[in-house]
Amino acid sequence: MKYTNPVLKGFYPDPSVCFADGKYYMVCSSFQYFPGVPLFESEDLVNWTQIGHVLTRKNQIMLSHVESSGGVFAPTIRYHNGRFYMVTTNNSTQTNFYVYTDDIHKEWSDPVPVAQGGIDPSLYFEDGRTFFISNGTDDSGVYGIVQCEIDIATGRKLTESKCIWQGSGGRFIESPHMYKIHGEYYLMVAEGGTEYGHMITYARGSSVWGPFKGYPDNPVLTNRNKAPYIIQGIGHGELVTDPYGDWHILSLGFRQIHLWQAYHTLGREVFLTPVTFHEDGWFTAGKDKTTDESYEIKGDFLQKPLKTYSFDTTNPAIDWCYLRHPYEENYTFGEHDLTIYGTELTLEDVDSPTFIGLRQRDFCFEMYADLMVDHGEGGITVYSTENEHYDLAVLRTLNESQIVFKRNIGGIKHIEKAIPLPPSNTVRLIIKADSLTYSFYAVVDGKEVLLGTALSKYVSTEVSGGFTGVILAFYATGNNEACIKDFQIKYLPQI
Repeated sequence: MKYTNPVLKGFYPDPSVCFADGKYYMVCSSFQYFPGVPLFESEDLVNWTQIGHVLTRKNQIMLSHVESSGGVFAPTIRYHNGRFYMVTTNNSTQTNFYVYTDDIHKEWSDPVPVAQGGIDPSLYFEDGRTFFISNGTDDSGVYGIVQCEIDIATGRKLTESKCIWQGSGGRFIESPHMYKIHGEYYLMVAEGGTEYGHMITYARGSSVWGPFKGYPDNPVLTNRNKAPYIIQGIGHGELVTDPYGDWHILSLGFRQIHLWQAYHTLGREVFLTPVTFHEDGWFTAGKDKTTDESYEIKGDFLQKPLKTYSFDTTNPAIDWCYLRHPYEENYTFGEHDLTIYGTELTLEDVDSPTFIGLRQRDFCFEMYADLMVDHGEGGITVYSTENEHYDLAVLRTLNESQIVFKRNIGGIKHIEKAIPLPPSNTVRLIIKADSLTYSFYAVVDGKEVLLGTALSKYVSTEVSGGFTGVILAFYATGNNEACIKDFQIKYLPQI
């Protein structure tokens, strides 16, 4: 069957996958958003269904006042002796830890810290032993991919941390994963930084401690020299076999908004690339070492399109996310509506303003929300960071009631347009988007009134910085109550 990349659209970076009981399970980074570490299930590596999150309790992850793109960095998921493990980094506290569960559909344990630094930690199990791998500096001060043996019951180090490979020469070596295939140990990493120079490299050796010899034709997979091309940033990969025994790399990557505009707004997404092992023991990936838009693979399945999002098609505990730890009393889901209560906090605060959102999953969409605000400010935000977002909202003060379209770019705040609020208690707000622009409307007297348009590049990673993607969120501020009576996000074919 033929599939099209990305296999998971939107801000779901740093994929890691394991196989258990006939299904694949994948986790991704979540940074400052909560719940942490979204968790997915698949039977074919192409169609992924979110089944929950790993970090669902505040005591599992510190996110208070975490800056954008701080918090939870790249996780790794592994299955060993009937137990699932997820290991990750809170980059804001410089802490590596893991949690575990015996039932993937239930709660995970409290964190178990590991006293090895760096980021992008991974686990490798063999013969009753557990090896903890990350990037960083070893106990002798050597930088690279660092490994120690740990007691998996306590997280205690059993050996010193030792650098086992320093990569192929690219900057920012990260994302280590160890595999034993055909009797040899393969160490796969990312280099080049998770931008346009990103790449996957690997080495192999006869021992878990090395020495490791780099693949002579590294990088094995990269789109860094494939231009002009929409798919860029391929890296941070995981080797995996499909149900037919064929190998693939599941990796992150991103899509530019246009062939000639090097910006990406959706964050880093999940791509699937075929792998071929050769008689000499080395493997190659993709077409000419690059990830393409589509491939033919074995299997009798159809790739499912993006669904239309509404209150009827989403689960509050699975699909939605908050900025840092939410104040739960400010959110009430009804059967077909959502009531949110604003505070003195705004979207510009590095805190937890009233904010609940869904990841933007593709470039072209139409979104509407039927909104009622009693006083203060409530509406929809196209949110990248505290300093980069577009807001379409109802603003009620003692003197007037307006519908406003606001820009916040680089911390410069501007009300682009304001129109009087119609007499009706409920107003429909609409956002229409393609890859280059967002357009903002309100329905007044039965007609769509354009309040303004905004370029998507100003909420891109290249402008905002960091590692996340756009969130389409409802928000409230000013100690008010805002009720969303109905909403829908419908994704459209690419223009």
